[in-house]
Amino acid sequence: MNKRKQTLFPRHLKTLERMGENIKLARKRRKLTTSQVAERADIVRSTLYLIEKGDPSVGIGAYFNVLRVLGLQDDFLKLAADDEFGRKLQDLDLL
Repeated sequence: MNKRKQTLFPRHLKTLERMGENIKLARKRRKLTTSQVAERADIVRSTLYLIEKGDPSVGIGAYFNVLRVLGLQDDFLKLAADDEFGRKLQDLDLL
């Protein structure tokens, strides 16, 4: 199976980088080492490094497991939760 590389615009890469930085800061606030988080998330340290850099090639499950280790798993529920544009489109269909 061919593995396709994700193509993202620079501004979207910046968003991922900010997310990675937020994850890194959360880890440091909890005084956890990269080894501790990687082991608890069942990933290798190099994958955690990529997550903390906001690398788009890392699977969403690995991101979730790191957030779970940090106690932030409920943040996943915030993704696309406030779909204002989608609700407007839905409202237009009702008219």
